[in-house]
Amino acid sequence: MNRFKRTLTQRPWWLNIIWLFCLYMTFIYMPFDMFTKPYAQWEEVWFGVQLTGWPAKLTEPLHWLIYGAGSYGIWKMKSWMWPWAAVYASQIVIAMFMFSILERGLAEGLVGGIVAAAVFSIPAIALWRAKFLFQDSK
Repeated sequence: MNRFKRTLTQRPWWLNIIWLFCLYMTFIYMPFDMFTKPYAQWEEVWFGVQLTGWPAKLTEPLHWLIYGAGSYGIWKMKSWMWPWAAVYASQIVIAMFMFSILERGLAEGLVGGIVAAAVFSIPAIALWRAKFLFQDSK
């Protein structure tokens, strides 16, 4: 078994999916988002609050840094990834719930927010429970 396959087999399949998502965001989506999107499409969401224009553009490097750290940290199974991956995933749960309510209002957004939060709770809980996995592989 080659080194790449061996590295992939040292973590659960769901963590490999999160790692691939971080790679995609770091090397494909974020550079595209930062350097090619027109001003009218600049937006970022933090804790469910949508930022547009310059506030979005100024916070965008933080998202890029988070995904880059996730790419490296999951690949190397760095101990510092726990609890930070779980904290960030939990922030996404809050964001999905709040965004739905803020965008659609309480009456229309509550059910969608609960469903979205429930779906995103799955990886958040898995990451909270995965402390034993993050042991700084070589």
